[in-house]
Amino acid sequence: MRTVLSLLLLLATAHAAHRGKAYVREKVCQEYRMLGKENFRTLTIISNSQKYSNGTFEEISHLVREIVSLAETCCADGAHPSCYDAGSSALSVKSCSADSPFPAHPGTAECCTHEGLERKLCLAALRHPPQPLPRYLQPSDQELCQAFRKDPREFADRYLYEYSSSYSQAPLPVLLASTRTCLSMVSTCCISPAPTACFLKEKLQRKTLSLLTLTSNRACSRFSAYGKDKVTFSYLASLAQKVPTASFEDLLPLAEDAAEVFSQCCDSVAEDCMQKKLSEHTARACTTLSVRDGRFADCCRGKNLMENYFCILALPPAPAPKLPEAPESTNRELCGKEGDLQATRQVLPRSLFELTRRHPSLPDAVLAKLYDASEKIRGECCSAKDPSACLNSKRQQMGAELPPVLETASQLCGQYNNLYFLDFKKRLRESLAQTLPEASAELLEQLLEQRVSFASTCCTPDAPPLLCASKV
Repeated sequence: MRTVLSLLLLLATAHAAHRGKAYVREKVCQEYRMLGKENFRTLTIISNSQKYSNGTFEEISHLVREIVSLAETCCADGAHPSCYDAGSSALSVKSCSADSPFPAHPGTAECCTHEGLERKLCLAALRHPPQPLPRYLQPSDQELCQAFRKDPREFADRYLYEYSSSYSQAPLPVLLASTRTCLSMVSTCCISPAPTACFLKEKLQRKTLSLLTLTSNRACSRFSAYGKDKVTFSYLASLAQKVPTASFEDLLPLAEDAAEVFSQCCDSVAEDCMQKKLSEHTARACTTLSVRDGRFADCCRGKNLMENYFCILALPPAPAPKLPEAPESTNRELCGKEGDLQATRQVLPRSLFELTRRHPSLPDAVLAKLYDASEKIRGECCSAKDPSACLNSKRQQMGAELPPVLETASQLCGQYNNLYFLDFKKRLRESLAQTLPEASAELLEQLLEQRVSFASTCCTPDAPPLLCASKV
């Protein structure tokens, strides 16, 4: 099985190359022959379900059939050298037709204004944005076995599609390993004389891999939405909320280290990149922060570094400690001689770090907006004729507008995370009625649902960044 996974990853390299380079028949055919039709087909389902995560099962199935048929026909001994090029051109024409059976994408129309290789490369580069939240819910063991016994191939195809489109930002090697072990579990346990015990044993064995799929999908979705600098700040803020007694000098290198892991591994086809580098990162975090926080130390006691990492991720924010008033960045620091690099990597993150450790319940979406706003102000003022006057004016404006926003968001997420849902909703309804005594019942209900929607989606550690940015 491990050999098969390694071979599949070789093909994944070819898929990645196709996003920006010409299609190479010889390379595709070499890998088709090496993998065999079924393994080639498996990876084609996974990669296209990731790529077109909003596509239906029927649309992905159409596309997979065409791709596999093209390879099967044009990679056969004696096939004409022009077969592959002609077949891929025919696929691009079908993609551009009004009744195309392939997954719809808003960028298709623009690609179809091109011709030949340029059109094919444009279509190959299209990709749906990630799903806001994973939508895959694993059926019960009985339901899995029922679907498996009814049609094993149909079950496998649909599972690969549903799981891969749901976790479309997880690194391909992680996704391949996770789907392979799940299908192996089902095929083994559904014919076992003791299926319940079999499923329990297999699920325990694949627990780390399942969690790695979930967390790497979350991390890579955020990396895709934020970019490296903003992900560094997001990770820094999360650590500051969990361990507010740690210093900026302790936490920034760890945040930069985590961002580097994601930049190297989210698109990597190296088989163990994410697991290996996250384990190394966890070891560094445990060495630095175990002495700072008892909860962190408890997470670091285990021998399995990946399980320690999952424990750290699940830590809730710590209560805000009593800290002296945060020092304010000077105008010279923001727009000094060190320039953009120094300000971006040190001054702004330090200021926001001080704010974050004093507001442990602030959600990532609000902090991300603050980061963007701070970057925008610095960019505008540092290029102004009088940077100091500009920065002073912006400080005065933010000093008046920001505290109520921070207080509202902190209170909302603090109550959501600390109360049962019905108690949270009841308290929020009472608070709104007191704050807006003249508002109509209809308006109060509308505001209530709006804030409940925000809290339930964006106050959690796995909050989808793009969706929550629109809700702030």
